[in-house]
Amino acid sequence: MKTLVRPMPMLWWLRSRAYVLFMLRELTSVLIAAYLVVFLIFLQRIAAGPSSYGSYLHWLAHPAVLAFHLVALAAALYHSVTWLQLTPMTVVIRLRDRRVPAATIVAANVAAWVAVSILIVWLVVGT
Repeated sequence: MKTLVRPMPMLWWLRSRAYVLFMLRELTSVLIAAYLVVFLIFLQRIAAGPSSYGSYLHWLAHPAVLAFHLVALAAALYHSVTWLQLTPMTVVIRLRDRRVPAATIVAANVAAWVAVSILIVWLVVGT
């Protein structure tokens, strides 16, 4: 018995806006991985000593690197927001035999995300 294999065009995801947004969210992981490499090199340069650290800081101040950081930040924010918007589809919360509205679940997740972000900034930057 032969298995049916339907041919799939390479750009199948361009047919629907939902597919394009899904692929865009998945593509953000590439930028996050690239940012992780930049961060790991940063940690390595800190361990290498003050001169290595200073030259890396000088490189990080280049406009192209700053632009990369902004694009990576936008990608991380897009990925986070779209991921949080998916939670009502994966988590069903019931209170007193009634389903909690999706908007409430998303709002609670965003509030927790903001609270943890503020805590991290407070711990890193200080008072």
